[in-house]
Amino acid sequence: MFFLIPLRIITMIYLLAALLPGFFLLRYIYSKDHMEKENPLLLGSLLLQGVWAAFVSIIFEWVGESILDVSLSQESPYYVLILAFLVVGAVEEGTKFFFLKRKTWNIPDFNYTFDGIVYAVFVSMGFALFENIKYVFGYGLPVAFSRAFLAVPAHMGFAVFMGYFFSRAKRAENRGNRIGSVCNQIAAYVIAVLLHGFYDSTAMKGTSLSTLLFIVFVVAMYLIVINLVKKESKKDSCIY
Repeated sequence: MFFLIPLRIITMIYLLAALLPGFFLLRYIYSKDHMEKENPLLLGSLLLQGVWAAFVSIIFEWVGESILDVSLSQESPYYVLILAFLVVGAVEEGTKFFFLKRKTWNIPDFNYTFDGIVYAVFVSMGFALFENIKYVFGYGLPVAFSRAFLAVPAHMGFAVFMGYFFSRAKRAENRGNRIGSVCNQIAAYVIAVLLHGFYDSTAMKGTSLSTLLFIVFVVAMYLIVINLVKKESKKDSCIY
C-alpha cells in the first residue's frame, strides 16, 4: 500500500523525520537563553551558515579522504583514527567554527556568555539538519531513528563545548586579554574536534570494545552537555 501514498506525502514524512530532532534541540537551547532572547533573523542566518559549512565540508573532506587513501592503506590500524580526527572532525568543526566566528564575532548582539552556546548550536544544527536530510533521503527512514538519538544530538554536544569557549574568548578580548582570547578560540575548536573524532572513530571501528566505548562516551557526553547547558544558562552574565 505504501506505493499508493502520494509522493508529496512521502516527501513530507521524510522531511519531518530528518528535521524534527534538530528543531527539538534548537527549541531546548533557545528556551535556556533567559537573559536576552536572540533575534530570530540572526538565528535563521546562523542555521544557513551551518548549511554553508556542510557544503564546504563536503569538498574538504573529499580532498582529505583522497589524500589519505593514496597515503595509507585502509587496512592500517591508523586509517580510521586519521579519518575520524584529522579529516572528518577537523574539517567539519573547522568549517562550523569559521562560519560561526565570521557571522557573530563582531555583532552587538553577542553580549552574554550563553550567546556563544546558542550561536554555536544553531550553526551546528544547520549543518546537522542538512546532513540529516541527505542521509534520510539517501538511506531511508530507519536511518532517521538512529540519527535522531545519536548523530544530531552529538553535533549539538560538540557545539555546546565550542560555544562555551567561544564566549570566553569573546569576553577575554573585550577585556583586553588577547592571549586569553586566542587560547579560548583554540580550545573551542580543538575540543570540538577531539570529541567529534572520538565519536566517529569508535563508531567506525565496529569492534566490541569500540562499541562499548562509543556507548559510554555518548551517554557521558550527553549528561555533561545537559548539565553544562543548565549551569551556563543559570549563571549567564554580560561579557563586556
